[in-house]
Amino acid sequence: MKSTMALSLVVLLAFACGGNDNRVSSKAEPASSQTQVATNAAPASLTPEELGELGAKIRKTPEKANEILRDRGLTEKTFETEIRKVTEDPEASKRYAAAYKRAG
Repeated sequence: MKSTMALSLVVLLAFACGGNDNRVSSKAEPASSQTQVATNAAPASLTPEELGELGAKIRKTPEKANEILRDRGLTEKTFETEIRKVTEDPEASKRYAAAYKRAG
């Protein structure tokens, strides 16, 4: 759990700082497709700012990651899916990074 969350955050921050075209490679599509069903179960999509705050909370208290996510109606997989969506939009990535820094 910790390594997956950390990896998700590192990837997102790399995209946010790099200003690259943030497309998910075709290799990631099967995992993305598998987690799409879980995303539909989430009550609503979170803003990049909300995701950034969640990421910072999880970084501060990784032992409570599941509880933090559950309180927002998310699982590890749905959180990862939401993070992937943010990485596809450079502006959303910047918003996430700014919120992550503020909350961190």
